[in-house]
Amino acid sequence: MVGATDPAKGKAFYDATLGALGWPAGHEFRPGVIFYSHDGAAFGVGKPADGEAATHANGGTIGFAAQTKEQVDAFHAAGLANGGTCAGEPGKRPGAPGNAYGAYLRDPTGNKICTFCQLPADA
Repeated sequence: MVGATDPAKGKAFYDATLGALGWPAGHEFRPGVIFYSHDGAAFGVGKPADGEAATHANGGTIGFAAQTKEQVDAFHAAGLANGGTCAGEPGKRPGAPGNAYGAYLRDPTGNKICTFCQLPADA
């Protein structure tokens, strides 16, 4: 779960980015809180339950699995088109395990997210 200063913007952003990874659109759990579920994973975005301002974790990143390079690219493009900012262009990540290809975004509130897939060894 991540906080959102504007849950409607958060929903548009996550519907687009997670949709690029095959997730269905989020559903409103209660006013101002949206939940997503896919293949046994769950994720939420919304107003903090304590009523305080939403803030992002300093040093925190939430990762989502992608199946293909094309999904990683679509995730990044969808995020930029829906109020997100680039925190790392799509590309190979030599420091990551395997033959990783990934991308990083910040959502409209500033939460950092990423997606990765593993490329074939010869790619």
